[in-house]
Amino acid sequence: MDKKNVETVWNNCLSIIKDNIAEENFKTWFAPIKPIKLQEKVLTIQVPSQFFCDWLEEYYLKLIKKVIRKELGEEGRIEYNVILENPHRGERPLTIKIPSQRTESPRNFPVSMPLDIGNNPIKNPFIIPGLKKVVVESQLNPKYSFDNFIEGDCNRLARSAAFAVAQKPGGTAFNPLLIYGASGTGKSHLAQAVGIECKNNFPGKTVLYIQSEIFSRQYVDAVKNNAINDFVNFYQMIDTLIIDDIQFLANKEKTQDVFFHVFNHLHQNGKQVILTSDRPPVDLQGIEQRLLSRFKWGLSADLQPPALETRIAILERKVYTEGIDLPKEVIEYLAYSITSNVRELEGALTSLLAQSTLNKKLITIDLAKQMVDKFVKTTAREVSIDYIQKVVCDYFDLPIDTMKSKTRKREVVQARQIAMYFSKSMTKSSLATIGMHCGGKDHATVLHACRTVNNLMDTDKRFRLYIDELEKKISLP
Repeated sequence: MDKKNVETVWNNCLSIIKDNIAEENFKTWFAPIKPIKLQEKVLTIQVPSQFFCDWLEEYYLKLIKKVIRKELGEEGRIEYNVILENPHRGERPLTIKIPSQRTESPRNFPVSMPLDIGNNPIKNPFIIPGLKKVVVESQLNPKYSFDNFIEGDCNRLARSAAFAVAQKPGGTAFNPLLIYGASGTGKSHLAQAVGIECKNNFPGKTVLYIQSEIFSRQYVDAVKNNAINDFVNFYQMIDTLIIDDIQFLANKEKTQDVFFHVFNHLHQNGKQVILTSDRPPVDLQGIEQRLLSRFKWGLSADLQPPALETRIAILERKVYTEGIDLPKEVIEYLAYSITSNVRELEGALTSLLAQSTLNKKLITIDLAKQMVDKFVKTTAREVSIDYIQKVVCDYFDLPIDTMKSKTRKREVVQARQIAMYFSKSMTKSSLATIGMHCGGKDHATVLHACRTVNNLMDTDKRFRLYIDELEKKISLP
């Protein structure tokens, strides 16, 4: 028969198969198949790998048998052409033909018994043991959604880009999307949020989230089992691939090489790639230049440590989600005290709730202070400008907004100058940064404030007492 008739026969088979299996399984195991020829009631189809062929015969034999006989009659047969990637570079892939079942005759054997795949069949790394169907688990944590991601100035660009990708995966200029930032700034959360939104918007697409170290271990296992082709084939079938902490592929040349080919295949076929890293591409050491250049094809968006307002919003959202009634002053104290990252901030809140529950104590500001002292003592914590301003304003009973305003009232000006003084002596912030936090003042104003405070400390005993008391309140234990 001619090619048109071959395709017609195979399309008729696919229409029946599609009605009898899940859409995701159809897309994974039947969509990649290509009909090659039809001769003497023997239909030859091309499959991507030996493992692919084995899986079809292991789990879809009865269904294939029925549709072939329906289209070609009781004498209908099937053969497979298996594409094997040759490990030697520069050589074209090799196509080998095998009959659909093992027999002494090379062909024309009825579709009636499964192919023997030996004692150690290659397994899809994301198939749940015991299930007789393909299950590509996304490995996504449902709590890491866009709804639970607090947006702020520190993450607005990355969040906007991530949401755009989720609406049209593989169809935006943000491919790949590389999200980078320090530990605890929300990289994994945002990357998984894209995956969750993709699955909601496109249920038929295959989404996979995986840490780079697991990807590397799977590759090593594939090498040991002589199953590199199957490993690559599996990842090339993913529609949205999310790899977390890509920096851990550093100096792993073979893993980088196989990821290079996976990346190229996905990108060229309009599939979405999302990566996270603890540093921008330019600072990634031990990663091949050809990979780095591809990381720069799309968008690299950074996540900064959350500002005070964002930290408060994060805590308020967590408290609301947990259904807990927490005093606002406690939330503010935690937000002022813990500035390093979101993970440590949420950990502090969890510890506070645990102490309150186990010790049957009310959550008060004093309990929060005790917990923060113990929780943060083991880490080198720098006092923040926000925290200094909070302590100074509480001491003088002033709203922070008033201290940051342009008012020239004596008591407000003095509190502002004291806050500048402690910010200069207790933080590593520049004079310009300190001025910006204190109502948009310039560096000269900050220097003048520091000189004024030093002079008053030398001439005014009461003022000196203020400074000593404030220093004790601000200083870390």
